[in-house]
Amino acid sequence: MNEVPESATVVVIGAGPAGLTVANLLRGCGIDCVVLERRSREYVTRRQRAGIVESRAVRMFESWGLADLVLAGPPHDGILEFRVDGESHLVVDSDGSEGSGARLCPQQVLVEKLTAAHLAAGGDLRYEAADVSLHDLTGDRPTVRYRSADGTPHAITCAFVAGCDGDHGVTRSAVPDGVLTAHAFDHGIGWLTVLADAPPPAHPLLAVSPQGFAAHFPRGPHSSRYYLQCPPGERPDAWPDARVWDALRTRLGDPELTAGPITDRETFALRSLVHDPMQYGRLFLVGDAAHIVSPMGGKGMNLALHDADVFARAVRDHVRDHDDTALRTYSQRCLRRVWSDQEFSHWLTRTVHDAGDDTRSGPFLRNLARARLDRLFTSPAAGRAFAELMAGLDPGRPCPPPTDR
Repeated sequence: MNEVPESATVVVIGAGPAGLTVANLLRGCGIDCVVLERRSREYVTRRQRAGIVESRAVRMFESWGLADLVLAGPPHDGILEFRVDGESHLVVDSDGSEGSGARLCPQQVLVEKLTAAHLAAGGDLRYEAADVSLHDLTGDRPTVRYRSADGTPHAITCAFVAGCDGDHGVTRSAVPDGVLTAHAFDHGIGWLTVLADAPPPAHPLLAVSPQGFAAHFPRGPHSSRYYLQCPPGERPDAWPDARVWDALRTRLGDPELTAGPITDRETFALRSLVHDPMQYGRLFLVGDAAHIVSPMGGKGMNLALHDADVFARAVRDHVRDHDDTALRTYSQRCLRRVWSDQEFSHWLTRTVHDAGDDTRSGPFLRNLARARLDRLFTSPAAGRAFAELMAGLDPGRPCPPPTDR
């Protein structure tokens, strides 16, 4: 077949939260883009992942006039429960900023809303795009080639490529060896994650016990997501239903925990990864294509939304004002936030795991972790710092002056 030539200002590769947010923000600026996704729409909109859109990201959507269109689910009440050896401690995880707070919005719901908003505005979204390849990324007009679902080859010339296709996508692999530095860290911790048709908790719950870490999060009015610490590399079939519910009841300190049908389970290793820089020529890496963060703290999807916002504003400045300052500093600005969230996620990951089963960390680190938790539960200053980081601290923004006492 003859190749179909096309052109666009931006080609967005990947139709997850990062790519669809980029597409919606660009359309809000009147900037044309084409979104390519190798999977089907059904697969993308059913993919279960994160569940909380932090308050900074909510305010970002509000600033673009998109909050009412793309956010669903009830507001998060700003309370996080820690349960240590069965004893409950409620911690405020809202920083008290003016404006809307975090929202309980599962990733698949956000993706569905972003997809609908983009298509309703006349957006160009193409699923089942195969054999995607990137060319001439350091030139003025890169080219993205792919085959559509019917096998037709296409070649799209563009000004910029947004790589939003995740950790194993084609965009980062298009960067020559030696350009990016990968900073990787293996936490040495495994998790079993379980989705079940069971009542959600009153508040998102993190539990520490000698048997290991566990967590319980809402995923809808009648469904829950659970997490259980397990040995790295363990297979999901090592956790039949009875073992899952027995472990949850023990670690959550809730012998009467209501069970329900388990609809999904998987195991994975906790790891962190940062690629520096996040751009190469006209290619800009957004979200998981540039960084992976331990799920503790719920920062992965929210970092992707932050990257998308920074990138869209940079392209807007280029198109509208012929100002490339934000494009040149994209990587620097994003990575400052990335490392801040990586540090917080690492701190929280080590704390809740070291404070429980000490067979790996030892009693010294266990007692240090318990001291950190005690400080969080008893110190107003520690609580405020924790809430600020949970809400989505924006590094580089000056802090307000202290109020008079």
